[in-house]
Amino acid sequence: MGWISLAFGVLSWICLLVSVGGIGANWGTQASHPLPPTTVVQMLKENGFQKVKLFDAEEGTMSALRKSGLEVMVGIPNDMLAMLATSMKAANNWVSKNVSAYINDGVNIRFSLSSLHCFLTRAMTSKFCSLIMNRYVAVGNEPFLQTYNGSFLQTTFPALQNIQGALIKAGLSNQVKVTTPQNADVYASPSGRPSDGDFRSDIRDLMLAIVKFLNDNAAPFTVNIYPFISLYSDPNFPVDYAFFEGSSSAVVDGSVTYSNMFDANLDTLVWAMKKNGFPNLPIIVGEIGWPTDGDMNANVQYAQKFNQGFMNHISTGQGTPMRAGPIDAYLFSLIDEDEKSIQPGNFERHWGIYTYDGWPKYQLNLGTTKTAALLRANNIQYLDKKWCVLKPSVNLDNSKVAPSISYACANADCTSLGYKTSCGDLDARGNISYAFNSFYQKNDQDDVACGFENLATTTNKDPSTGTCRFGVMIIADSGIRYQGAGLILSVLLSLFLTLF
Repeated sequence: MGWISLAFGVLSWICLLVSVGGIGANWGTQASHPLPPTTVVQMLKENGFQKVKLFDAEEGTMSALRKSGLEVMVGIPNDMLAMLATSMKAANNWVSKNVSAYINDGVNIRFSLSSLHCFLTRAMTSKFCSLIMNRYVAVGNEPFLQTYNGSFLQTTFPALQNIQGALIKAGLSNQVKVTTPQNADVYASPSGRPSDGDFRSDIRDLMLAIVKFLNDNAAPFTVNIYPFISLYSDPNFPVDYAFFEGSSSAVVDGSVTYSNMFDANLDTLVWAMKKNGFPNLPIIVGEIGWPTDGDMNANVQYAQKFNQGFMNHISTGQGTPMRAGPIDAYLFSLIDEDEKSIQPGNFERHWGIYTYDGWPKYQLNLGTTKTAALLRANNIQYLDKKWCVLKPSVNLDNSKVAPSISYACANADCTSLGYKTSCGDLDARGNISYAFNSFYQKNDQDDVACGFENLATTTNKDPSTGTCRFGVMIIADSGIRYQGAGLILSVLLSLFLTLF
């Protein structure tokens, strides 16, 4: 009977893994020079990520995930919702192109850990349990965010229904589930206590219709929870309540005391669903994380504290007071993206646990590697070690300096400049040089991109200081968009500067 002992030993190990729930990562691609998709997939696997969430179905990304073993949640951008809401043909075509084709070619064809645990349990106990293929299509991304002013209220649910219909037609509805990631602002508690939680009054009927639809189709509710945004938006928000080390501002809700915002926020959602008749609908935390730059509270120290605290918190498998058990979550995000919109704030380009070139920003133990630390990306190729800086001979009162900085920052990334940011200690000349170098690197070190009406020059001496990194761009496929563009850059830059 030795095999039985061995089997139960393996089962115990699997149960331990299942109790953690498995951590995923959001993989965004809004970068001027993204890492090669195959490199990112290798990085995900080497760091023990079990699943990945995508914001659209880019061919290169999806192809790299073939036979990777990673569970995939593939997203549909908000700007596609109107078309999918009004055309069943469009929904069928999308599913055929972006789901069926890849599933048939090895994307995410595997059992989840919970399925393997179920299989072994059934084999040893003869008990019935269903094998679940954990794959998802995310219809939209935070479409009911209040700042969108209702732009997607009429199209999200019909698009969700049509994608579900297309999955049924394709014979995939049992293994691929629909969901629609929502921001945590779709629910609230007037008292601040989770037990008073309910869906936002202006969208309550719509949210209940969506929740019922998800429940009827055995699909999960996906929510994005960001304690950082609460801290960013409210100067009176208690800082320690955002983390997981206890808080002097704990929320008492009957017999339950909440010492961190995450548990309280998630349980507010649980209460909202429970009081409306859906107490057991599965919940996925689609995004959670902390940025490292672009704001006084966005820094490496806080990001490490929050993400490690979150990993330690969910590793117990205990869940929250209202929803016991493993928490299914995706860290936001994997890699910095220098072309994300900064309308919400400069921090938007700095959510990654990795820099643009695949270097870990801080120590983070996901509990998935022998080193208990993040592993960097391999075989990254860089441009030459040279930088673009302000000429020492240029006076700061030169009339062309200000418009040159504006042009560089509008067309590159200057979000690390500012009060209490990573480059906040630079002097005026340092700020100008940072802006020039950002533009120069983004344009693949094209000589024309370090002109600025003869204000700038290249140097082989790294101008980086302390916490402020003057980057050298990586060589990436997307970089070809700038090759041979010197004449265009010259004309555009000259035209811009002559206007000031």
